[in-house]
Amino acid sequence: MEVEDAGQFGEALRAHLARVESANADTLEQVADLLLDVVRADGLVYTAGSGHSLALVLETFYRAGGLACVHPLVHPGLLPLHGARASTLLERVEGLATTLLAQVDVGDQDVGVIFSNSGINPFPVELAQGLRDAGAPVVALVSVAHMRAAPQRASAKLGDVATSVIDTLVPPGDAAYPADGTHTAALSSLVSVFCWDLLLARLADRAQAAGVRLPLWTSANVEGGQARNAELFARYRTRVPGLS
Repeated sequence: MEVEDAGQFGEALRAHLARVESANADTLEQVADLLLDVVRADGLVYTAGSGHSLALVLETFYRAGGLACVHPLVHPGLLPLHGARASTLLERVEGLATTLLAQVDVGDQDVGVIFSNSGINPFPVELAQGLRDAGAPVVALVSVAHMRAAPQRASAKLGDVATSVIDTLVPPGDAAYPADGTHTAALSSLVSVFCWDLLLARLADRAQAAGVRLPLWTSANVEGGQARNAELFARYRTRVPGLS
């Protein structure tokens, strides 16, 4: 992003988000349709990421206003808080995704949503391949520019495996300020959360038009929230172990 100083950076961020929504307009509509199909089929949305992309997985799971039919596919070792250097090494280990997939029963009524800024490491790529092999379509939120520029570390890159790709338009390296020199202010988390919320908003419109009741969490800190959530816990906790 070409900005002269930090005072213009907020405006540049807003412009970037607008470009992302415009560039992905058709894909966002298609993925919203796909999510509605999953809800109608009583399927699950399997979300995954590694490193700081796990912040985005957390955004999808047990979140006020979020879908209760979300099943995160996570390994604690992929979280930088459990060991920064180790988390980077682990996402490059072949076979980890297979271990996680062996613990779930994925089918064509489900969908995978994978967050990965670079889309090149074995964990997200093998996870996408495994989900596709099980019959589930896969949505990747990835920086296409970074993915193309980065070296391939797996049998393919995430964008080559995914059914749908939402391009975050984040520059290679993620950090975006200033345009030249030392970089700071990573964009991938902000942009990916924005895209996820765009999908939820489109899904809500579709569900209302179709007369479909979405399984949405309510904040436990508003009146009646815990009571409304009790039904969702009863419905999903045996299928989503993380809810227990």
